[in-house]
Amino acid sequence: MCPCVRPKIRATQPGHMRLILASGSPRRRALLSQLGLDFDVDVSGIEEHPWPRESPYSYALRNATEKARAVAIRHPDAPILAADTIVVLEGKILEKPTSPEEAREMLRSLSGRTHLVVTGVCLRVPCESGFREMADLAQTSVTFHALTDEDVEVYIRTGEPLDKAGAYAIQGGAAKFVARIEGPYDNVVGLPLETVSRLLRRAGVRFSP
Repeated sequence: MCPCVRPKIRATQPGHMRLILASGSPRRRALLSQLGLDFDVDVSGIEEHPWPRESPYSYALRNATEKARAVAIRHPDAPILAADTIVVLEGKILEKPTSPEEAREMLRSLSGRTHLVVTGVCLRVPCESGFREMADLAQTSVTFHALTDEDVEVYIRTGEPLDKAGAYAIQGGAAKFVARIEGPYDNVVGLPLETVSRLLRRAGVRFSP
């Protein structure tokens, strides 16, 4: 069975389309609920691997699009929203670490340096001719303070880095690592709401009052 969850958020008026969020991230769920939309959650379950010589921007957009398409198979009559967030350091993609050792390496590489957080967003909406698919990118520049070995080890022991792109959560214990941010904060958390709102409006998806 598909891993579906129904968030407890206010209902839309009759006639509103019910949106499907193609992500199991509680952070994306919390952010999307701020728009006052009625939505369900269905996790895509796709594997995420960059192609050889694929750019970070292409990779984030492709992942978001593939997530939306995978969930659309199960919900062909519903609008699907999907997103993919990656951390990019000097052109290198830093995804979720697979071990504490990899998390340690990532955090040390980010220490005292500026990196990019890129989120690809895809909205797939059914229409008379089949479906309409729209996608866009959001980008935020984040600069870390110089981290000590103790900073890194204490943070790794919390377990928080192990399911986060780039091995950190800006809304969590890594907030103290950030020296400067340029661009949307919610993009770093995982869902750029300005980008999402723009795509929803273009598609004619209505908001609750």
